[in-house]
Amino acid sequence: MKYAIITGASKGLGESIAKRLLQEQIAVISVSRTENKELKSLAMDKGIEYKHISCNLSLETEIQEVFMEIAHCLFENQPTEILLFNNAGVIEPIQKVGNLDQTPIIRNIKINLIAPMLITNLFLSKAHLTNTKVTIINVTSGAAIRSIEGWSVYCSSKAGLNMFTQTTAVEQADLETKHTIIGFSPGVMDTGMQETIRSTTEDAFKELEKFKEYKEKNMLLDTDTVAHRLVDLVLTGTPESGKVYHIKELLET
Repeated sequence: MKYAIITGASKGLGESIAKRLLQEQIAVISVSRTENKELKSLAMDKGIEYKHISCNLSLETEIQEVFMEIAHCLFENQPTEILLFNNAGVIEPIQKVGNLDQTPIIRNIKINLIAPMLITNLFLSKAHLTNTKVTIINVTSGAAIRSIEGWSVYCSSKAGLNMFTQTTAVEQADLETKHTIIGFSPGVMDTGMQETIRSTTEDAFKELEKFKEYKEKNMLLDTDTVAHRLVDLVLTGTPESGKVYHIKELLET
């Protein structure tokens, strides 16, 4: 049996990924601060195993405790494959360097970069002792490869996540494991993160009007559409370990 772990599954892309996986009869473990009741209902209707676990991904000790427990329970069941979606992320702080506050800087790096690193490290360590394949999907951003004024922390954390993904893939290939790790850049979606971006000021974020225009002209991608393309790649494609996939490429295929 396949299991999927999704961080940030309570809303946005994470919720859409979870719904699609439940439709595919894949057991889902949702990890976020709050539970999405729709996911629970869908799982009950489909007769699929589902569990929500609350976790603050900005706290390292909580990450270790929660994911140690998840790993222990999953590997004990000897699943054929574990799909790990490191999806949770934050955009804040949106501000130019020199005007940044310390606390949101640290929180951003912890959630966007440190949490995926800790979780990935833990699962690959546990998988070493079993025959279970682990497929890791790190949700990144186009901001990882483009400097955006006001987004220095977000750009940096996502660039770090890309490099972590690529380096881990090289190491797993050298170890000759069957594990796969990829990055996925979902594009500009209609989510709460976009609402946060639009609520900032032009002094802090130079491209504010452009992002308001995305919403006004209905140019934002639907999270269900993005999730379907990603899940199709993971379940029916042959994702190349170490590669960062972009939604634009997947929509064109």
